[in-house]
Amino acid sequence: MTMNRMDRPAADAIVLGPGEGRGYDMPTMRAVFKADGVESRGRFSVSEWWVAPQSTGPGAHSHADNDEIFYVVEGTAAILVGNTWINAEKGSFVMIPAGTVHDFENRTEYRMGLLNIFIPGTFEENMPKILAWYEQNGRA
Repeated sequence: MTMNRMDRPAADAIVLGPGEGRGYDMPTMRAVFKADGVESRGRFSVSEWWVAPQSTGPGAHSHADNDEIFYVVEGTAAILVGNTWINAEKGSFVMIPAGTVHDFENRTEYRMGLLNIFIPGTFEENMPKILAWYEQNGRA
């Protein structure tokens, strides 16, 4: 990313190039956090989720106090919203209200990527527990 003096962002702005952020590797997924609680003052969390071909996601779950937005940036995502699985192609937008059961999977032969916005957001603080769960359940 190239910037000149006139293009410099404000002091509290976040500017990341492709692939930059804080990465967390799971067996078939990689999460890359772009901004979370500290950077957003708890207002939102923004992350990318990259899922290998023919792979399940985190499992059906809900968040009592958090809305989630998924935007498909690569491939086709199977996204569970309530009782319904949706095949969401690249460019699709899915907003999941707080309390709604949801999940995502990659049922294709190609890598799938999601941009996730979690509102309000301090989601990244859960990543150590999520990684530990994968290790304890033989999925690391």
